Amino acid sequence: MEATFLVHDEQTVIIRGERFRKYLTAETLKSRTKELGAQISADYKGKKPILIGVLNGAFIFLSDLMRSIDIDCEVDFMKLSSYGANKISSGDVKELKRIDADIKDRHVIVVEDIVDTGLSMDFILSQMSEAGPASLKTATLLHKHEATKVDVPLEYVGFKITNLFVVGYGLDYGQVGRNLADIYILEDQMDQIQ
Repeated sequence: MEATFLVHDEQTVIIRGERFRKYLTAETLKSRTKELGAQISADYKGKKPILIGVLNGAFIFLSDLMRSIDIDCEVDFMKLSSYGANKISSGDVKELKRIDADIKDRHVIVVEDIVDTGLSMDFILSQMSEAGPASLKTATLLHKHEATKVDVPLEYVGFKITNLFVVGYGLDYGQVGRNLADIYILEDQMDQIQ
């Protein structure tokens, strides 16, 4: 069976026959996640927020973020689909798994790996607001601001990036590459970040 993932050298990996170059290091991701955790801890002091992770992509970021929060908090998960095996969102958002928690009168933080078009986050916020939370905020590791079609409130943003295809640290290319510690971009997109 042919491998779909190959570490090529210190700076590049090959996934599904395409070459990706390191963009955000594990150290950079860890540092920024700690900053976000500290900010959430300060903002929710005396409260007990529930973090709602959006599967599959957000699980690594959510795990690190939660460990960076030094107040009581809870976690639950939901699962959506809008990408499939493609490099861009289809725009067709489907809910595959609902949360189990009752979020009425709770302080909710929706945690995403990436917000690009805003369609998925808009869908989530609409669903969650119907449940009557005490507050509803968002945290995302990455925000592709140039790809935004629907403006959604993003209170906690790790990094604003251009319209790049990214993989690693939970983000995938057709379910491959989530386990990379760093975030990579397509090598032919390197000129977009210069």
